[in-house]
Amino acid sequence: MTNRILIEISVNGSQHEVIVDPRRTLVDVLRHDLALTGTHVGCEHGVCGACTILVDGKPARSCLMFAVQAESKQIRTVESLAAEDGELSDLQQAFADHHGLQCGFCTPGFLMLAEGFLAEHPEPSREEVREAVSSNYCRCTGYHTIIDSVSACAARRCGKASGGAEVDSNSFDRSSDS
Repeated sequence: MTNRILIEISVNGSQHEVIVDPRRTLVDVLRHDLALTGTHVGCEHGVCGACTILVDGKPARSCLMFAVQAESKQIRTVESLAAEDGELSDLQQAFADHHGLQCGFCTPGFLMLAEGFLAEHPEPSREEVREAVSSNYCRCTGYHTIIDSVSACAARRCGKASGGAEVDSNSFDRSSDS
């Protein structure tokens, strides 16, 4: 018989008390206990990146993390990106503007990966963006439009472009993208 534990976790700026089995994954608590279903469950082995969230500002695979490990950490999920009124964040808008998604299954993981990456690398090169997003799987887009989206958001945040239309995804050299 497993001893259940009461934990207090901070998710998207709100405190939550949850009773969990010690080996329950954070992705399961987010989805089933807190109804934050934007974090997707893909491979459940930490390979695909669909479950990527931010833990203390750094991208992490929530399928590999036990919920008890989240105590005293600041957790952010994809639900934290949009404004309360539903307006998309600049990163989400860049993904929409540059067609950085198709089926959408991997998109929350890419958004959180990119959010953490851009916080640490506000002016990344296209090569750095490509390297960062290569840790997540996308079976639909071929990554070109994801790289375009992250690059456009970085440029906008750095003041190099004021809107999605100004950063032309065709202007990027795609010869080395894979």
